Amino acid sequence: MENLLITEKVYNQHLWDLEEEFEKEVITHSRELFGDESIYIDIKKRIGRGDILSIPDGYLIDFSFKSDPRLYIIENELSSHDPFAHIGQQLLKFSISYKASGRKIKEFLLNDIIKDTAKKSFIDDKLKSLNIRNIDAFLELIIFDKPVGAIIIIDQRTDDLINVLNQLTMNTEVVEFQTFITDEEEFDCHVHKYIPFQADIREFKKSKVAGGVIENVDTIVVPANKEGFEETFLGENCWYAIRISKSMIGKIKYIAGYQTAPTSAITHYAKVVKIERYKDTDKFIIYFEDQAKEIEHLKLIPKPKGEVKAPQAPRYTTFDKIRNAKSLDEVF
Repeated sequence: MENLLITEKVYNQHLWDLEEEFEKEVITHSRELFGDESIYIDIKKRIGRGDILSIPDGYLIDFSFKSDPRLYIIENELSSHDPFAHIGQQLLKFSISYKASGRKIKEFLLNDIIKDTAKKSFIDDKLKSLNIRNIDAFLELIIFDKPVGAIIIIDQRTDDLINVLNQLTMNTEVVEFQTFITDEEEFDCHVHKYIPFQADIREFKKSKVAGGVIENVDTIVVPANKEGFEETFLGENCWYAIRISKSMIGKIKYIAGYQTAPTSAITHYAKVVKIERYKDTDKFIIYFEDQAKEIEHLKLIPKPKGEVKAPQAPRYTTFDKIRNAKSLDEVF
């Protein structure tokens, strides 16, 4: 179990006993977990028919892709729950019953949005650029015309959970939301550790690349040390294990390799032929169409003259940027 050291105080990880208490923290911090381009809807309604019934913990309407909004079901779970008998079963029931329950889901989502001025105003504003006449038509689109996804919010990611989710056909993302406290008696003194939903996309939107429009992205830049770069990127014509939002998988057409210090530059690129899950993990492996090609090195310009920091994790850009840039500053 992890500990955090903050201003000379040791914070110990708190594992929740009650899912209801964990869920309260998730709802309180839903904006931080899911971002400003989404709406968390806290509704628990039974859906399904006959013996195939489920009660999702909530729903998320996500506008990370402005031209392709999506609906996700939310499952708040504890790592103490059996991932096979509990979590996997819940998601399987939902995926089976979802289409049959579409009208019911639309009805209670519509009622919740209409009675909440802030939610209605937020969605109305988004619909202006989508050429969708009203919220009713919008819900028809995301419920019936697009595949639904799922987001598991859990206090501790486990290998068993990932193995279960890898067997499901539903697009499922996992957000680990951990709580640390200094004293079991004083819960008010606590901190949270988490990686937000679609963190890679949210990070991209802070950049100047393509005006922060994620739909225009087609290239992923990955940092690598000299040994790993030569052995895998150049030697195996692939790169792994990368954490990528599943919604980005079909958009990545190229991969570029940034060699860390002392090279400190993007030196090669390759065309992507396919992206697959890496072994039994929630990360991915990117296969190249052919051997990576060397380009004129796009070097990091040290601060204070340079504006861009050395990549510490995968970052998105466009192939046009890679092709026309003279330095790393012009890539990001």
